[in-house]
Amino acid sequence: MVVAVKKHQIAYMAVPKAACSSVKAALSTIDPSTSITLGDIEKDVDLIHEVYPTRRYRPHRWREYADWFQFTVVRDPLKRLLSVYTDRVVKRQELFNSPKLSKQFVLPQDPDPDFFFQHLDRYIASASSVKHHTLPFKLFLGPEASEFDRVFKIEELPELAEKLSDISGEKVSIPRFNRSKISLGLDDLKPETISFIRAYLEGDYALLSDLYDPPF
Repeated sequence: MVVAVKKHQIAYMAVPKAACSSVKAALSTIDPSTSITLGDIEKDVDLIHEVYPTRRYRPHRWREYADWFQFTVVRDPLKRLLSVYTDRVVKRQELFNSPKLSKQFVLPQDPDPDFFFQHLDRYIASASSVKHHTLPFKLFLGPEASEFDRVFKIEELPELAEKLSDISGEKVSIPRFNRSKISLGLDDLKPETISFIRAYLEGDYALLSDLYDPPF
């Protein structure tokens, strides 16, 4: 599903763990087709994903909005992946909600980061939340990420707010949701973990090569 604001002809392809909650919340303030408020979202951020579900890129659906302002927001692939651990695993403790994990004792539900990333494929197979938030960028942007009027880096959210304000004629600000206070970087990980992550993110960095350099 494309996040579409018909009144202003704005089309957005959301990428999980790339400020999608924040961008969707901002769009809801200029979308008369929804009655959700920022207050509602602040109480339960998951509500915005019920209004605007995140779906994978489908060329034929995206091209229905060819005359609209089409954009997406991306994030450094490493920071995006690490945030899955700090936000979904540690902060939200979502692995404890996985029926598959609760029925077996091989994979801990509170793994340390090295164990989690070294066994990421198995966590993806066991927990839908992990799978959704670690899917490659190409599944949301297409194979070349070329069908957008603008690809905003997450660092450029203020520019996105200005653009949405110009298009809509309304003052748009982009709130920040799902910020984690937990810090995690390459220096916190074992060499073998970094080797796995490097290989896992190779495709993402290739797709976003004009925007981000691999930090390895």
